Amino acid sequence: MNTMTTVLAEPAFARELRRWRGQRRWSQLELSIRANTSQRYLSYLEQGRSQPGRAIVVRLAESLGLSLRERNALLMSAGYAPAFSESGMNTKELAPIRTALRAILDGHMPYPALVVDRHSVMLEANAAFDLFTEGCAPELLRPPVNVRRLALHPDGLAQRVLNMPEWGRHITESLRNRIRISPDPELEEFITELESYLPPADPGPGYLGFAVPLRLRDDLGELRLITTLTSFATATDITLAELHLEAFLPADEATAQILRARAEAAT
Repeated sequence: MNTMTTVLAEPAFARELRRWRGQRRWSQLELSIRANTSQRYLSYLEQGRSQPGRAIVVRLAESLGLSLRERNALLMSAGYAPAFSESGMNTKELAPIRTALRAILDGHMPYPALVVDRHSVMLEANAAFDLFTEGCAPELLRPPVNVRRLALHPDGLAQRVLNMPEWGRHITESLRNRIRISPDPELEEFITELESYLPPADPGPGYLGFAVPLRLRDDLGELRLITTLTSFATATDITLAELHLEAFLPADEATAQILRARAEAAT
């Protein structure tokens, strides 16, 4: 007589919870302490032996430091509805945000500033951003403009960057740090593309890692720019939470004077 064995599929939540804990390189004990639950209960969840309530899923997602998008995905893997909405940038819900961002960008003049999404696509920029578009190939400037590709592509800004090996790797390493926290296959593929544009680099003993100012050639002289990044940490909308405001500041008075002169000439 033939016998049949029924194999039950592993719950998606159990698999995702183990994956995220492994991504963070935490033990069950460490995550259970962070989430204020017992190691035994966490073990049951990871084995699929216990069905989690919505509250514990939310608490685990927060303890793991997941993005809003990732928290929604973890909730759905456990059979719950998403907790966070995702509005388009052009929707009426985000109209006040767009107005505020526009004021910030304009207020940063005469220095360049822009707003990008999670994949570095430019959504807004102030008038000083034209500093980065001069001499760039037209195809790189057709919407949607990806500012990382514009910066590192040989036919883009890279033609005028005087410290391309160091500054380019500063950009790609920043992106790699991001996917170490939040894996993203699309971003991983994009980073590989960007790295293919970079020349060999020999950092040397004086290399400062993340502290790499942009040295840019301009008709009025060499510019030295540092970057500030602002994210919206308290946002409850996915679109807003994934935005980044990038503002460039002069690293010396000579750069400040050139940027002021450019703005005056434009007006």
